[in-house]
Amino acid sequence: MIDVYTRAVEAVLFAADGPLTPDVIRAHAGEGDVRAALAELADHYAGRGIELVRRGERWHFQTAADLAHLLRRDREEQRRLSRAAVETLAIIAYHEPATRAEIEAIRGVQISAGTLDVLMAAGWVRPAGRRESPGRPLTYATTPEFLAHFGLASRRDLPGIDDLRAAGLLDPVDVAFDQAEVANSDESA
Repeated sequence: MIDVYTRAVEAVLFAADGPLTPDVIRAHAGEGDVRAALAELADHYAGRGIELVRRGERWHFQTAADLAHLLRRDREEQRRLSRAAVETLAIIAYHEPATRAEIEAIRGVQISAGTLDVLMAAGWVRPAGRRESPGRPLTYATTPEFLAHFGLASRRDLPGIDDLRAAGLLDPVDVAFDQAEVANSDESA
């Protein structure tokens, strides 16, 4: 039977997000013989599906080496896009095919070199040919992976201005400014 202190050491190691030194374990589990508890746990877990292993002066649980193949699977990496990347993606989605110059004109700032690369690496944007205009600029469009990731059947399923306004995603100042522009254009027509 494992004593209370050894159980506390086991709990600390199990909850840790990385290997721990005996001093760190003691700081969490309280005063006691950490080395004796680690030795007892290593014996207890020997030959099981998980093992308590020592790497240098740090201890951690790991899958038994002979069973590691069972747990290998492709993990989807979570990507956090920068604000510039999100804005660029939205512009391409709503205005595709769009050139770099068109994206920069809408955003009002120059696109950094890696922004489009990040979106293409994510599989959400692809080159869509060249525009028949001076310089023949490259155009960009969204991909089927973009639609799948965001749960869209087609680009027509993208939210419209009214949907964005209803969801509270538009800044009230921007909405008022857009309405004023529409009113001014109606008066001058």
